[in-house]
Amino acid sequence: MMKVLFAAGEDRWPLWQAPLTKALAEAGVKAEILRKADPTEIEAMIYAPGGETPDDFTPFVNCRAVLSLWAGVEKIVTNRTLTQPLCRMVDPGLTQGMVEYVVGHTMRAHIGIDRVLATQDRWEVVLPPLASERPVAMLGLGALGAACAQALEGLGFPVLGWSRNPKEVAGIACHHGPEGLRTVLEEAQVVVLLLPLTAETRDTLNAERLSWLPDGAVIINPGRGPLIDDEALIEALDAGRVAQATLDVFRTEPLPSDHPFWAHPKVTVTPHIAAETRPATAARVIAENLRRLRDGEPLLHRVDREAGY
Repeated sequence: MMKVLFAAGEDRWPLWQAPLTKALAEAGVKAEILRKADPTEIEAMIYAPGGETPDDFTPFVNCRAVLSLWAGVEKIVTNRTLTQPLCRMVDPGLTQGMVEYVVGHTMRAHIGIDRVLATQDRWEVVLPPLASERPVAMLGLGALGAACAQALEGLGFPVLGWSRNPKEVAGIACHHGPEGLRTVLEEAQVVVLLLPLTAETRDTLNAERLSWLPDGAVIINPGRGPLIDDEALIEALDAGRVAQATLDVFRTEPLPSDHPFWAHPKVTVTPHIAAETRPATAARVIAENLRRLRDGEPLLHRVDREAGY
């Protein structure tokens, strides 16, 4: 029987115990899920940042894989003691949650819900454009970005996808590299950030790149807080170059009570709720990777350690 360490925090265990048990049974995997054990006995680890997770993976000499419960792996990928294969979470439930968040807030901006709510004391007719007249830039074309891009394209929005390296996504005009980034930002009326956080993507939207946007553009960031330069964004909002920003992720979480985002009239703060790993669906991903580990098959969603995602 495979011994697996649940290194994701005691507070998460009650949420995961039943789904994991069920998923393992469905996958035909015999595994003992442990919360504490001799490191040398562990064959695989289920991991989440902030849990009772070791900083030093060296004692886990027989561990053959670390399976993250998070889509983002920036908090572990640079750990030099981690030599085991690392897999990020690509969860159907998480993906669906992200699609719903991005589509919802894009439509909120597109049809002007904020303006309607602010003018309930008068009859003011402002006809929104059609979706086909409002280009959306999707920065990041991984599993989440591609799913959101295709959902928006299905509603009629012209979606301009961007990634650091060339990618192809059905129905999406894909761009890459520095020139491609400028191309999509100069055309976009809505910008969605779903890039992984790496040294190269930090401050993707800085003062210079924010200046490339058409006046009145809207920004939606459910990806990672440091993808945006906070001060540059506030300056762009104050100057009217950016009309509104919906932010779900921040450099420090929870967002400090004195942060200017809270009081800014053009900023909507949501408390990192765009997409959460859902145990009911994500447990099946964990179980499938444990089955693959047992059977010597390639693991799903393995992280490229050099790329950082």
